[in-house]
Amino acid sequence: MLGWLVRILFALAAPITALFVARDALNFGLIQTVVTVLLVTALVWLIAVYTERDRRAPR
Repeated sequence: MLGWLVRILFALAAPITALFVARDALNFGLIQTVVTVLLVTALVWLIAVYTERDRRAPR
């Protein structure tokens, strides 16, 4: 299950990385990993913001 999530994130990171680095460059995998970590960070941040929104709701 976790492997599926990582594979999806790497599939999303590949075209984003290709905008900045050529696919045949030696450091493409490294930059793709950095972009994947940034995507994970953004996903965790979005989840945190969404859950905080529910706490601020008037009761």
